[in-house]
Amino acid sequence: MPDNLKFENELRQQGVTLVAGVDEVGMGCLAGPVVAAAVILDLGQLPPGIDDSKKLSPKKREALDLLIRQTAHCFSIAHATVEEVDELNIFHAAKLAMVRAVDSLKTMPRFLLVDGKFSIPHSIPQKCLIKGDQLSVSIGAASILAKVYRDRWMCQLDEVYPGYGLASHKGYGSMVHRKALAKLGRSPLHRKTFSWTPV
Repeated sequence: MPDNLKFENELRQQGVTLVAGVDEVGMGCLAGPVVAAAVILDLGQLPPGIDDSKKLSPKKREALDLLIRQTAHCFSIAHATVEEVDELNIFHAAKLAMVRAVDSLKTMPRFLLVDGKFSIPHSIPQKCLIKGDQLSVSIGAASILAKVYRDRWMCQLDEVYPGYGLASHKGYGSMVHRKALAKLGRSPLHRKTFSWTPV
């Protein structure tokens, strides 16, 4: 039995079967929205290899994204805008995106497994797991859905805001990105409340 099924199995033994994993991606970026996913897996037909999205190759993430979408009981993806990040701060904007993802599920879960050490403002009982995308298959699946969705979105935004290299670094503060910022200045996609160090 995979190690990352421990929490789902414990809840199932307590009679809790509708468990949603919740995760976000994009908190540390200089540009772009923060994206969150919530997913209720069908534990009877789990795609093999679900793990922390950051540990998987883009090709593997894409393949698992498709399999998760095909086999999950239900899933949802939501986001908080750049403007909301600047208005609320990134911590609260990420929580907002996660709440939106949970609320958009077609079936409301009975329990949430949330990545990180802070709970989200929701009435559904929840457990927070540091490095949850490695410890819980449900959170791992959510991390994959959120990562693939946001990466694709940033590739599209690269065509709207050319010159920053968004398709390659996805908005994170790489040297290429910071050099482009020094040359071009901020775009409407860039978070005004985030500081960056010129190269």
